[in-house]
Amino acid sequence: MTTLPILISFDIDGTLEVGEPQGSIALDFVRAVSRKGCIVGSCSDRPISFQKRLWSQHDIVVDFTALKHNLDDVKTRFAAGAYIHIGDTEVDEYFAGKAGFRFIRVDTVEWQTWSEGMMQEDLGG
Repeated sequence: MTTLPILISFDIDGTLEVGEPQGSIALDFVRAVSRKGCIVGSCSDRPISFQKRLWSQHDIVVDFTALKHNLDDVKTRFAAGAYIHIGDTEVDEYFAGKAGFRFIRVDTVEWQTWSEGMMQEDLGG
């Protein structure tokens, strides 16, 4: 039986190590969950062109880039077993909830527990 992949949307600023301000999520984590078969990308206030350039500069192939207020469009584009948006603000939380995503605030115990579990879990279907 094949299970649907997990879709993980990352905010950039305050979330990723390359954000401004710098966040705590290493790009190696993004690479790792992508290798595990997750659908990954970014939903940010940054323009799409900036997001695409950022990923390209770090040699990371993502499945999507979107503006934060279009997070619901991402959900309609991909069939997934779970939809998760990781960010650092109430705006992230608002748009995640509005789109039906689980929101995980970076730099919390919830994030630490979830991310460690993702690294240990076998996501193969």
